[in-house]
Amino acid sequence: MLELVLIIFFSYLVGSISFGIISGKLLNGIDIRKHGSGNAGVTNVLRILGKGPAIAVLFGDTLKGAVGVLIGLYFGDVIYGMAGGMAVVVGHIYPLYFGFKGGKGSATGFGVMLMLAPDVISIGALIFVLTIITTRYVSLGSILGAIISVVMVFILHKPLPIQIFLLLMASFVIFQHRSNILRLYQGKENKISLGSK
Repeated sequence: MLELVLIIFFSYLVGSISFGIISGKLLNGIDIRKHGSGNAGVTNVLRILGKGPAIAVLFGDTLKGAVGVLIGLYFGDVIYGMAGGMAVVVGHIYPLYFGFKGGKGSATGFGVMLMLAPDVISIGALIFVLTIITTRYVSLGSILGAIISVVMVFILHKPLPIQIFLLLMASFVIFQHRSNILRLYQGKENKISLGSK
């Protein structure tokens, strides 16, 4: 039990490292959460700081998701890995170091599932990319990618703990996009530019 508590604690601390906020402060001396959508995730970094920083933040957020799982797997089995994965996502969304206001968890959740079910999440990622290319709505890509991942985890007959975990993760990510869902419905959601910035 103590090991599990430590896994959750340290994974949460890793998740609390907000690369979006750090990049804004280092590159422009700004709090990225006070600009654009007010979010500390990859999409807002792309809009405010450009492609280079956004790619770096995407890599960092994905990597810390993987690290959270690895912390759990180092000390135990896949259940411990899932506990570390969930904790790192919670840390990303509610970062201890930055007033508990971070990103929405999509990239970090991707890193988590890349470690636990790479075939499933790869299909979800493909849907995510295709949705962005065709609609330029990142939020819609995240939502559809999460839904397809849930469908695929059952189609591919993954173990029950992985099925339950991915269902919880996907629900968590979709819940974080509830304001985006409303804006999509109202036709007010912002699109991203696929230009050269």
